[in-house]
Amino acid sequence: MSRITNIEKLDLDRNSIQGKVQATYCIFEKNGNKYFQMDTYGSENRECVGLPSQKIQFDKVFAKQLVSILIEELWT
Repeated sequence: MSRITNIEKLDLDRNSIQGKVQATYCIFEKNGNKYFQMDTYGSENRECVGLPSQKIQFDKVFAKQLVSILIEELWT
């Protein structure tokens, strides 16, 4: 599990489209702070089908930063 607090742009020479996987999300509050958590479940060929393969958490500050990056990079 990871809670992302900082992100920076990295330009890569080679990129590829990854396979599609299922994801879920939840919103929860802890110690007065709200968090967004996204769980990804890996491919259907995965050994442990149905169990999360990654859990990624964002706090409110990081979520706002990520939304700004997505708008700037994908919708301009």
